[in-house]
Amino acid sequence: MRLAAFNLENLFDRAKAMNFEDWKEGKPILAKFAKLSALLGEFSYSSAAKREMIKLMIELGLEKSDEGPFVILRRNRGGLLKRPRDGGIEIIADARAGWVGSLELRDEPIDENSMRNTAQVLSDLKADVIGVIEVESRPALRDFNRLIIPAVNGTPFRYVMVIDGNDERGIDVGVVCREGYPIDMMRSHVDDETGEGGAIFSRDCPEYYVTTPKNNRLVVLVNHLKSKGYGDPASSDARRKRQAQRVKEIYEGLVKAGEKFIAVIGDFNDTPESKPLHPLLADTDLKDAFTHHSFDDGGFPGTYGSCGADNKIDYLLLSPALMAKVEQGGVLRKGMWPGVRPKKWDVYDEVKEKSDAASDHAAVWVDIPPATGARGSP
Repeated sequence: MRLAAFNLENLFDRAKAMNFEDWKEGKPILAKFAKLSALLGEFSYSSAAKREMIKLMIELGLEKSDEGPFVILRRNRGGLLKRPRDGGIEIIADARAGWVGSLELRDEPIDENSMRNTAQVLSDLKADVIGVIEVESRPALRDFNRLIIPAVNGTPFRYVMVIDGNDERGIDVGVVCREGYPIDMMRSHVDDETGEGGAIFSRDCPEYYVTTPKNNRLVVLVNHLKSKGYGDPASSDARRKRQAQRVKEIYEGLVKAGEKFIAVIGDFNDTPESKPLHPLLADTDLKDAFTHHSFDDGGFPGTYGSCGADNKIDYLLLSPALMAKVEQGGVLRKGMWPGVRPKKWDVYDEVKEKSDAASDHAAVWVDIPPATGARGSP
């Protein structure tokens, strides 16, 4: 069995504010979007909140229309605002209950070469189970699997699953599996809350229970922890640490319930020695596949961007029983932009410029041999 994880960075459509060549250009837009969304979601609107809403709406290009260059304000019923003829915005609602609607990020299509290269990576991984990160929706993943993977001469996956998560930008986590690896059960943690009542997970930490051809069970926890890129660094680190702590609790609960073969995988948005990941990497018996003696990192310690040590953010953490079965592992970077002076790694012929890249992330994988007896190995 080959187990893998890959941050796809969306399949068909992606928020325009996330599509800048330099992600830092979109950071202020996403920050304003998040702040305005939070204000619009408050139970009641104070005078100060209304002033801040107006300021943010103008900065997001909503002064004259509900459609700005990067966001859309959908007003279905009730009255939220007026736009006087002489300009400006007036917030007329006094509470969230006074109107029905939402603030949304505008999408734009993914580059066709990028889309095909993403499909090529998924095909070339030759994996039986892949945790996929940053997926718009299950229908998007289903259609990509049926239409785009065959277009690059790949074989579609038999099982495709995404549970809608907490991220308003439509970047969820899911799993795809080959024939013989059905998803028999799943459990979502979108509603896990902090002590203050907020959602713990930025997306979700779904548990997927996969049965292997030898009738063994593999439990896969797919994660996309809080990014460093948006929001105050201290609060982002604190949230990432809360998420890691909760994943630890879920993992330990599975172990207590008798599960032996468990994989915690995905984009953790932090490095192995970081304090936010300490609960997972230092306070559990989970093993990082990168530390296996037969794991080949391709000469680069990282998995994102330039793939330096400070960009090692994608993980396959395995329970001791699962790690003990690993034969080999590695990193697939052929869909990543390799730089130009010099090119750092070999890429697909179609990756001629940065926008052609399948993702800014590498795919990571491990091989686990089939069991010779029941419940002996995945």
